[in-house]
Formats: sequence, C-alpha cells, structure tokens
Amino acid sequence: MGRRKLMELEWTLLLLEILRGGDKKSIVFIHGFGASCEHWRNNAGYFANAGFRVYGLDLIGFGKSEQPHSKKLSYLNNNVWSKQVADFIREIVQKNKHEKVILIGNSIGGLTAITTAALEPKLVEAVIAAPLPDPVLMQSLKLKLPKYITRLRDILIHVFFKFLPIEIIIPLIIRTNLIKKALQLAYYHSIASDDDLQKIVKQPAKRKTAARALRAMCIGMSTRKPEDTAPKLLKVLENRGDRLPALLIWGRQDKLVPLIVGKRIRKQYPWLELLVLDNTGHCPHDESPHSFNQYVLNWLKVNL
Repeated sequence: MGRRKLMELEWTLLLLEILRGGDKKSIVFIHGFGASCEHWRNNAGYFANAGFRVYGLDLIGFGKSEQPHSKKLSYLNNNVWSKQVADFIREIVQKNKHEKVILIGNSIGGLTAITTAALEPKLVEAVIAAPLPDPVLMQSLKLKLPKYITRLRDILIHVFFKFLPIEIIIPLIIRTNLIKKALQLAYYHSIASDDDLQKIVKQPAKRKTAARALRAMCIGMSTRKPEDTAPKLLKVLENRGDRLPALLIWGRQDKLVPLIVGKRIRKQYPWLELLVLDNTGHCPHDESPHSFNQYVLNWLKVNL
C-alpha cells in the first residue's frame, strides 16, 4: 500500500473515530407543568445507555429558565414553547441542518411536542405525548363564538389574572401541605417520601418571578388561537403526506386528564397509537419508568 493511500486510510479512521456516535438519534425531553428537565430523572440515563443522544430543557417560565416580565413576554402557551424547542433543536441538538429529533413530552410538554411536530415538521422524526392534555379535548360541546365575544372573553381573562393575587397565593401553597396534596393528584402511588420529587417542584416555585410566569401561562393558555389547540394540531399532522410516527401514553389512574380523553383522541385519530399503563397517574414516565422506558424503546425501534 502506497504512503498516500496509507495516510488517506489513517485520516478516514481518525474521522470515523471523531464522528463515532454521529449517527445516534437525538431525544429531547420536554417536562410538564410545574416541573423541569430534572423530572426525567428515571428516563434520560436509560435512553443514553440505549445509544441515544439525550437532551432536556426547562420551558420558559419553569425550572431554571427565564420567567420574563409582562413587558417582555405577556403570555406563555404551547406555541411560544414550541418556538423555544425549535430554537433549542437548531442551536444545540442538530449536528447538521437535515437531522431530525425525537420529542418526548409529559403533560404540557406533550402538547408542546405535538405543537413543534405540527409547526416544524423538518425538525421532528417522531413524537410521544405522555399524556396529551388540552382543555379543548375535554369539551364535549364546541361552540364557535362570534369574534366580539371572543375579544370580550380575552379582555376579561386578562383583567381577572392581572388582579388575582398570585404573588400571595404561591407562597401560601409552598409553605403548607397544599403543594404536596396538589402533587399527589398527579400520582397514583404515594409521593410522601419522595423528597427529590418535591424539591423538583418546590424550588422553581420559590423564585421571586414565579408568580408572573404562572400569570403569563394562565393568560396565554386561556386566550390561544384555535390553531394552537390540540385538535387543530393533530389535524395538521393527519393531513401531512409523510405522517410522522406518534404515540400517546396514558396512566389508567390519571386524575388530571382521565383516560377517557386519550381513548377519545385515539378514536378520532386512529393513526395515533395509545399505550395505557396500569397503576399509574398523570406522570407515567416518572411513576412507571421501567414499563415506560422499555415500551418507548421498542416502539422507537419498530417505527424508526
């Protein structure tokens, strides 16, 4: 073998060594209401060991992310968060502009994942919502209101949350057992001895700017445009020619978003897959991590 060919082979081997892992698929975990990326404590390591590049982020208003003043950002909703996720993928996750990622979200994180998949199809390869909450999905009767009624409703919502003393309410909740009771609603098993979980939720709520973030979210989620609601977003995904793989995961004992909602979505959009985990509440990834991780990994292997 000539010296030139030997050098080319050495460079090739070196590049392969540098790029090792470059063909790994990326997963972005998106947390739910009141949580942070730390809520994926029982999942991130599993998928990293399974050969994925794993990322998590704190949505604006939660965790350690910015909790902006109303003059900078007066509302927060799944559309805003989806733009944050899209920017995160482009600036942090992608190794090249053609790479697509897997989005896995819990609760509001699931809605944000679906939103990102619908609005930024070139960035997403598969999406998992565990579960998929949206007040619109829980309404049995959908009325199309006149524009002036909608505008009046939005004004009243702004006024209500502007004067609601959230700055007083949040500290009261944190200093009492109310926060533990509220957190227990999201779980089937007792969380009384899970100090780490309580810390994950309490720490961000103690920030001085937590109240304005909650106010921004209440206003943003209540005054969203129809196209930012789950039914419209699922319709966008359904009508796409290259429909991406999508999975819903529900806890059978979910008290916050009952399983009947998941079954209703599955019936209306039969191309969606639905996994139901027994003895599990609103946070299936955290309460039943073994079943969750194993099923999701197998599902990804089959669908990707």
